[in-house]
Amino acid sequence: MLKRFRTVYQDYPRLFWIVVGVSFIDRVGGTMLFPFFALYITQKFGVGMTEAGLLLGTMSAFGFGGGMIGGALTDRFGRKQLILFGLVFSALSSLAFGLVTTIQMMWPLVVVVGLLGEIAGPAHNAMIADILPEEKRQEGFGILRVVANVAWLIGPIIGGIVAKNLDYFYLFVTDAVISCIVAALFFRLLPETKPKVKMEAGAPHPEPESMGKTIIGYFKVFRDLGFIAFIVANILMLTVYQQMYGTLSVFLRDEHGLDPQNYGILMTASAITVVLFQFGVSRWLRDKPPFLMMSLGTLFFLIGFSMFGYVSVYLLFALALVVITIGEMIVFPVSSGLAANFAPEDMRGRYMAVFGLSWAIPQMFGLAAAGYVLDNFSNPSLLWFICGGLSAVSAMSYYALHLRLHKQERFARKPAAEPAAD
Repeated sequence: MLKRFRTVYQDYPRLFWIVVGVSFIDRVGGTMLFPFFALYITQKFGVGMTEAGLLLGTMSAFGFGGGMIGGALTDRFGRKQLILFGLVFSALSSLAFGLVTTIQMMWPLVVVVGLLGEIAGPAHNAMIADILPEEKRQEGFGILRVVANVAWLIGPIIGGIVAKNLDYFYLFVTDAVISCIVAALFFRLLPETKPKVKMEAGAPHPEPESMGKTIIGYFKVFRDLGFIAFIVANILMLTVYQQMYGTLSVFLRDEHGLDPQNYGILMTASAITVVLFQFGVSRWLRDKPPFLMMSLGTLFFLIGFSMFGYVSVYLLFALALVVITIGEMIVFPVSSGLAANFAPEDMRGRYMAVFGLSWAIPQMFGLAAAGYVLDNFSNPSLLWFICGGLSAVSAMSYYALHLRLHKQERFARKPAAEPAAD
């Protein structure tokens, strides 16, 4: 195991590992807070999950708008400034959430936080694409997934202790302090990574692109029909996947009497599986056709989520989660690498912003639609068969993209380059 880690470490530049380390600290802060946010809203303001869900959905909707603005700003001004802004704003918004006193004040706050809080999102992904060569991006995003899952093992435990023994307010304070620490590390350790414009000798220096032209550049992104088809397939796939973190816990509680503690064990086991096996899976994926792998991973979702429609034993619930986890270890690093490879060098921020639609639309509508099925149909298991159908359509879409695009150089699998220098 240590030898494998050493080999992986030597394969990537020092700058990448700095980003990984700093991202881990930031993720711990976020995972301390995120699992308890809905509990905080319902407990402090005395509202139900419907209003809490609407608040979170509103924040996601405005977050997509913020991401679109951030994508344009990333391509126009660079990565580092946007990331620093995002971290400082994250600290301020955490304190604001902790200090707000009425539910009426929460509504304008989630609009502002959604809009400005996601501005830095495309810059993070663009920085990884800048640092890593094309053939290493897929595995690099897999490494970031391992880090995120380790944070999920640590953050909620610390957050639960703080919330139980102190107060929810201290969760917000802790997250704000961590965001400030991460901002200081980013400022001190990371340079700007935006690629410089390549010019031929004797060529006149090009005029800088105006902000208006940068924003208009989104039309070019939406005219990239292959990329948009990829986004649509992602939306279907992620609409299914996000049921694991929302609807599934309610379904297992109401239909099978599963208590939150046992559900938490299932989620922890999933995270541990990613930590233990993501490195190996990412290495195995390195020379495989990416769209074909997306189709394969989504088929695991089809099997795993459909199982919840007809199994009723805890061990089989665990087996379904294992199948789903295998799928996520395939699709998430591959999808991030594909999004980066679709993007021209000077448009990475805008492509990554539109890539955010993959998550934004399922967050805005997926859980609400699933809740409607659970609440209004006589057979709640129907939800999981619908999830299986959506997974099948998504898998076929990825396969169609494989047939159409796999011969293009940017999607052809190439052997990994020699280890990068620092």
